[in-house]
Amino acid sequence: MIDLYSSLANQAQSLPPEDRARLAARLLASLDPHDTEVEAAWETVLRKRIAEVESGSVTTLSAESVFAKVRSGLHQ
Repeated sequence: MIDLYSSLANQAQSLPPEDRARLAARLLASLDPHDTEVEAAWETVLRKRIAEVESGSVTTLSAESVFAKVRSGLHQ
C-alpha cells in the first residue's frame, strides 16, 4: 500500500497546479461525501462568475471601495 501511495503522490505532484487543485478537491470531497453536491453547486457558481468577469459582462469593484462603503454604512 505504501508503494501505491508513493507512486500516486509522485504522479500527483507532477501534475500542473490546476490539475493538482482539482485532484485535491476531489480527494477532500471523498472524505465527506455528503458535501459533494454542495461543492459541485459552488463550483458551478464560481465557474460562472469567473466567466462573467473574464468576459467583461459584469462590473467589478475594488476591495477598498467595498470596505469603504461598508464602513460608511456602519456609521449611519
